[in-house]
Amino acid sequence: MTQITKICCIGAGYVGGPTMAMIAKKCPHIKVTVVDLNEQRIAAWNDEDVNKIPVYEPGLSEVVAEARGRNLFFSTEVESAIADAQMVFISVNTPTKTYGAGKGQAADLKWIELCARQIARVAKDNKIIVEKSTLPVRTASAIRDILTHTGNGSQFQILSNPEFLAEGTAVEDLDAPDRVLIGGDSTPEGQIAVQALVDVYANWIPRERILTTNVWSSELSKLTANAFLAQRVSSINSLSELCEKTEADITEVAKAIGTDSRIGPKFLKASVGFGGSCFQKDILNLVYIARSYGLQEVADYWEQVIIMNDHQKKRFANQMIRDLYNTVNGKKISFLGWAFKKDTNDTRESAAIYVADHLLYEQAYISVYDPKVLEDQVYADLDYLGSRTQEENRNGVKVVSDPYEACKGAHAIAVLTEWDEFKNYDWQRIYDSMLKPAKIFDGRNLLDTNKLSDIGFIVQAIGKK
Repeated sequence: MTQITKICCIGAGYVGGPTMAMIAKKCPHIKVTVVDLNEQRIAAWNDEDVNKIPVYEPGLSEVVAEARGRNLFFSTEVESAIADAQMVFISVNTPTKTYGAGKGQAADLKWIELCARQIARVAKDNKIIVEKSTLPVRTASAIRDILTHTGNGSQFQILSNPEFLAEGTAVEDLDAPDRVLIGGDSTPEGQIAVQALVDVYANWIPRERILTTNVWSSELSKLTANAFLAQRVSSINSLSELCEKTEADITEVAKAIGTDSRIGPKFLKASVGFGGSCFQKDILNLVYIARSYGLQEVADYWEQVIIMNDHQKKRFANQMIRDLYNTVNGKKISFLGWAFKKDTNDTRESAAIYVADHLLYEQAYISVYDPKVLEDQVYADLDYLGSRTQEENRNGVKVVSDPYEACKGAHAIAVLTEWDEFKNYDWQRIYDSMLKPAKIFDGRNLLDTNKLSDIGFIVQAIGKK
């Protein structure tokens, strides 16, 4: 295998865009082309104002600015980019199925299959195909089937290279990852392909951090990592409910157990529930795979992580209703935050969507402020649930660009994303503009409860009585 000089990535989303930008930055000798059929998205990646690229991540605009036009290109010319490349990354969406067999749990591999067929159709020479999307175990074999049976006699090697990016810190994670995982076949050709990808990453990542496994181990490692992290969140959230009943403080409990070196402090922040595109999807995938092999106990064990997370979101919404005298009909409730976590504009599976949906059923009026999420996205998230008409969503929810406006005249404020700026607001001004008693439901344990109580707020924080 000659040295890789041309890479193509299919999919210009949260994974493909940042990953390819970093490869291009670190490997100026490699031409990196990111392709997507979505013209609007590609246009945004090519926007002259690099701050308008479609993915918000601290530091990402600078990385794109450095490499774009030099050796990083964004294009809708999918087929020519595939034909030209020696290595093709597949980084398309793999949502949970909303129909048919496996509905609600299995991954929908429609886009992956379309990619594989397209590669098979246009490839005129041998290529290395790299799975970058979060995929269920054994997807590589499906891709291999399609490529070998429909290709033009070209040879394909399939590698699994799962991403372990945390949104909000993706640039740091790409620059200095804990590990890079590459799975490939144990055949001589498979090992040559693995080495080719190792050599790309070795341009900036120490060799000892690049782990190589077989394809199946690599695919399953990705699901397992996310399942373990999500399990920690659900575990601490389950205990937050107990804390609220027993006068224990979940923040103190988390700190106490986090100092145990065997447990460690990460992912022990109680909250209104985890969101993001991966945790729920990957666990549901794990559950589906376990069930498909008849492993009911394994499936039930991991499914409980999701059940707990759904319970936490519903519990938070019900607590608000209860504390607002059992009715929120016609009451204005202000949401601070819509993104699933701070420092990202990604809203996929955000707790805010489900809390809003629950409150809208009770005919609340919701005012939303998020520093990075656009109005269209908020409505798209609610419309996607299909709980009510688009018109009803727009009548029930107003998205505003000023937090003080969002809180003015509100019965209550719900903190749903842990944006740092929320801590520094003029809370006296907000208190003065609200209906009394002024209530705050802190779903992120973000705010200074004592300070707010002194102003006159009634504060209910997760895991605190």
